Amino acid sequence: MASDDSNSISDILDQSEIDRLFAQAIEPPKQRVYRADGQRMDLGESPKIEVYDFRNPVFLTEVELRRLRLLHEDFIRYLSARLSLFLRMEFTLKMSKLTTLAYAKFTESLSSPTHLCLFKTEPLLGVGILDVNPRLALTLVDRMLGGHGHSVKLERYLTEIEVALLEDIIRIVLEEWCAQWKTEKELHPAVIGHENNGRFLQTSPKDSVMLALSMEVVFGDCSEQMQIGIPYYTIEPLVKAMQLNRDRDTTPATVPAKAEWKPIYEHISMPVRAEWSAFELTLRELTELRVGDVIEMPPEIVDQTTITLNGTPKFTGTVGLDSDRVVVKLGKKILPENTVPVLRHGR
Repeated sequence: MASDDSNSISDILDQSEIDRLFAQAIEPPKQRVYRADGQRMDLGESPKIEVYDFRNPVFLTEVELRRLRLLHEDFIRYLSARLSLFLRMEFTLKMSKLTTLAYAKFTESLSSPTHLCLFKTEPLLGVGILDVNPRLALTLVDRMLGGHGHSVKLERYLTEIEVALLEDIIRIVLEEWCAQWKTEKELHPAVIGHENNGRFLQTSPKDSVMLALSMEVVFGDCSEQMQIGIPYYTIEPLVKAMQLNRDRDTTPATVPAKAEWKPIYEHISMPVRAEWSAFELTLRELTELRVGDVIEMPPEIVDQTTITLNGTPKFTGTVGLDSDRVVVKLGKKILPENTVPVLRHGR
């Protein structure tokens, strides 16, 4: 039966058509690429295609994210030194991740139980979230009460007294974070509340984008996570100001060159002429002129003398006599846009 089927197919199609069908079945389908206006792009244009996750949009470019990463690395370094002095014990911080994600995904990633501090940074809009692991929070409180800083193994919510003590450390964290933006804007942090579960938080719309900074904390024998979540619309004015300052620093300043005298100018010769636009003569009248003829000139022409430097009109002045020499008193400078061709009938 198989041979009969192949014979029947070969009767309908020749061998070249059969090979072409097999080749099309083996080759992967070609992707269709469309422009923003809906027009299909030619395959010969070879566009650069990148993967984009529409469920997790990214509003920061690679350059902006790199600058934010450098800024938060400075923040982590200064915060680690300040908390080490405050707790009188080594407090090590290391950046685990700096990324952007939707608010709903950020709240889903929060562990339970946990300790959440809600804060604002005046005068910016939006509410930020500082997430501190409960074991780390209890270890810090134990150290503040005179303990040795050993890791607390309990998994429970913090009491009101423990929250009040931990707030001193939270204020240091927020002050250091705001201090990193002082070149763009003076920020003032304010704690507005505490929560222990991120499931019911409604500080931002679910689809809003958050800048999430995750840090690995090593304090004594306690190694836990701490993270900060800031809405993108909160830091957007700061990111724009940082971009403007960066562009201003990298753009070379155009300082107009000041005119100054150089010794080499002393030996340069330049032709100077005094000219008038007196009257016009026909060619016949010009050929009839003889030696000794007197040409009448209007008396006001002495105040309309044009001084040219190397053939370019530069000044207007008045002609006069000084002993046996003819002199010109400079009046005003001729601007380039006011320059008109001069009929050179005399000098």
